[in-house]
Amino acid sequence: MKPPCEIVVWYVIPSIRSKLTKELLNLGMKQKDISELLDITQPAVSQYIRDKRGHEIEFNHDVDAYIKKMAKDISTGELEPIDLIPRICHVCKTIKTQEVLCQLHKEKVNIPTYCHVCMGNDTETPCLGQELSN
Repeated sequence: MKPPCEIVVWYVIPSIRSKLTKELLNLGMKQKDISELLDITQPAVSQYIRDKRGHEIEFNHDVDAYIKKMAKDISTGELEPIDLIPRICHVCKTIKTQEVLCQLHKEKVNIPTYCHVCMGNDTETPCLGQELSN
């Protein structure tokens, strides 16, 4: 069984990159520069632009606006490439709270409809150190 984090890697992050790539292109950035900024290949950028990759998730208005702001901040120099990491993580966390991840997980993996792992509270499970000490 695939854990939710695998769904994030295969679908959520590519969808974020696709949206961000398109926004950066609309702001006048070249594909080569986008590929260097996102640390991906130029062919990957092209696939994101043509919806050959990263088109699985339709973002709600708030997430869409957040990604657009990321692109704008990058294009104006207000945001450094390293700053993308916490912002992309923020988008992933937001998607998790909106049950988008849970729905995608149920669509892509044969899991029971009653499963709520994606929406579970991380504090419900003891941390690894606590499990090992017991």
